[in-house]
Amino acid sequence: MLKNDLFLRALKRQPCSRTPIWVMRQAGRYLPEYRAVREKTDFLTLCKTPELAAEVTIQPVDLMGVDAAIIFSDILVVNEAMGMNVEIIETKGIKLTPVIRSQADIDKLIVPDIDEKLGYVMDALRLTKKELDNRVPLIGFSGAAWTLFTYAVEGGGSKNYAFAKKMMYREPQMAHQLLRKITETISAYLLKQVEAGADAIQIFDSWASALSEDDYREFALPYIRENVQAVKAKYPDIPVIVFSKDCNTILSDIADTGCDAMGLGWGIDIAKARKELNDRVALQGNMDPTVLYGTPEKIRSEAAKVLRQFGQHTAGSGHVFNLGHGILPDVDPANLKLLVEFVKEESAKYH
Repeated sequence: MLKNDLFLRALKRQPCSRTPIWVMRQAGRYLPEYRAVREKTDFLTLCKTPELAAEVTIQPVDLMGVDAAIIFSDILVVNEAMGMNVEIIETKGIKLTPVIRSQADIDKLIVPDIDEKLGYVMDALRLTKKELDNRVPLIGFSGAAWTLFTYAVEGGGSKNYAFAKKMMYREPQMAHQLLRKITETISAYLLKQVEAGADAIQIFDSWASALSEDDYREFALPYIRENVQAVKAKYPDIPVIVFSKDCNTILSDIADTGCDAMGLGWGIDIAKARKELNDRVALQGNMDPTVLYGTPEKIRSEAAKVLRQFGQHTAGSGHVFNLGHGILPDVDPANLKLLVEFVKEESAKYH
């Protein structure tokens, strides 16, 4: 039994004594303790060494007091497992080869055996679960199909997604074929993560806002729904969070995927999102990460504002405090600690 299950309770919209908090990228460069581990190894080796991945996953639980751990990994391990070469250089960016732009390229990609290609993630989950000793829940995750598709077709990050959109608009059947192959891999990967001990799943659609509403409904949401349903069919009690970054105008469509919770970027008032969704799902978010550059007073006042905007918890409502995107690498860890402590204290009055 978990000693602190607030995060899972909030996702399931059950009564909580206060609002739980964790933050995206909480295991990472802003922590000196993470940098000390990272100095000895490159990023992907860190992801692939279960002992190190477990160590950095647990750091923010020990140091910051967050209410959940998220396994240390990267969304692009899925592309790699499907047969692409992935280079991640934190200072330079991301490079994937060969780029996937033709039918022949798509045919060469495999739907991998997860244990064979991504077994190191499962080992890291099992080890982390053991070392956490039921203190807090452990989150497993994957990138969403659309985001992983853009990386595959662009060969890295992109400003305007020219190659990805060219395939969508000129060869839509080919685009859907690639999306389906990625989706099949993601579903198998998420199920294996639950089997290895993940207590909740988050699907990151980091490049969601690159698509218009209609294109998002065609090229992204059906595949997210498929991933959510794959988890729910086999593990109905495992909560699934969908984070479609900055898709603030189609919240109800995202809720229709069957997810338990929705991550929100900071570009929307959480009160507005709650009202529109009428507590159909729990909400996660959504303070602007740059607030953590502010003074202690500013951090407290902005956090208080998010709590106030979400408002009083009623039967069937749920809120997980988080940032609207990942914590930035040059944030002072003391500022995150202050935020965590403030949310724990301040949020009780809304429950």
